[in-house]
Amino acid sequence: MANKQTRHVYGPVPSRRLGRSLGVDLVPFKTCSYDCIYCQLGRTTDKTVERRAYFDVPEIIAEVKTHLAAGVPPDFITLAGSGEPTLHSGLGILIRGLKNLTEIPIAVLTNGSLLWRSDVRDDLAAADLVIPSLDAGDEALFQYVNRPHPEISFERMVEGEIEFARQFRGEIRLELFMLDGVTGIPSEAEKMAGWARRIRPARVELNTVTRPPGEDFAFPVAAQRMEALKTLFDGPVDVIGEGPSPPASGKDFSETAEEEILAMLRRRPCTCEDVAAGLSLHLTEAIKQLDHLNKAGKIARILVDGRGYYAAEAEERLPS
Repeated sequence: MANKQTRHVYGPVPSRRLGRSLGVDLVPFKTCSYDCIYCQLGRTTDKTVERRAYFDVPEIIAEVKTHLAAGVPPDFITLAGSGEPTLHSGLGILIRGLKNLTEIPIAVLTNGSLLWRSDVRDDLAAADLVIPSLDAGDEALFQYVNRPHPEISFERMVEGEIEFARQFRGEIRLELFMLDGVTGIPSEAEKMAGWARRIRPARVELNTVTRPPGEDFAFPVAAQRMEALKTLFDGPVDVIGEGPSPPASGKDFSETAEEEILAMLRRRPCTCEDVAAGLSLHLTEAIKQLDHLNKAGKIARILVDGRGYYAAEAEERLPS
């Protein structure tokens, strides 16, 4: 069970695109408007489109303030975590509160499903960077890949992203998730590229499965194929891959609570290099602590394409 200190904030975690990212979790575990087949957190347990004040905003801000005072400033404060952050009805108040607290840029990772709502677009207005997702080019694959709440159609979702991009004054990067044999083929990628041209983000980011997916039929697209698909998109396009984590500064574990490692692994599977870099541990110390948590039954080691990840066991997960 998460203690109060790490109830909402975790990391910093090493991000392939945001550097050292201090994560902020706004909704209970797996509260989402989608149930994506590739999700690294598994199946959605509360599929909803209801916006609620799931957690107290002043409490979240206070926790961020405590974390910022305790260590090296992260490159981004990232609103993401274990569900869809735009489901929190206090999102706008939180972003403005964080902007008053620090000059560190605020990023929001969203599946984009609620951007058709004017209140969600207004809440995101103060963010510095928003990264919405587009995982399909039509209704059929949208239903197959994202398994959305019944109130969300492909047309409603994508038109919301177009309208948000028209209004937003910060930076938008559009993430497109490619699955082998599904969206990671030229005919489907071309459909997605057509929508990306209408959304007009500052950058397009092509991603694929790199961590243990929610369903065993969600397969990654090979790196060479990803590079080929990249040519179908206009403007700056990045292929997001599982690269090496940034180097750790190497502080002793006595400076880092065991709970901080669990807080990371409750939100996303991580390699030992991820843990070391995110929490500034020597790699050998991270390996030792992960081995201890594994033997204690608090975490499990998972292999994906020969690469080892650690994830929190079910009883250590965040409460729904």
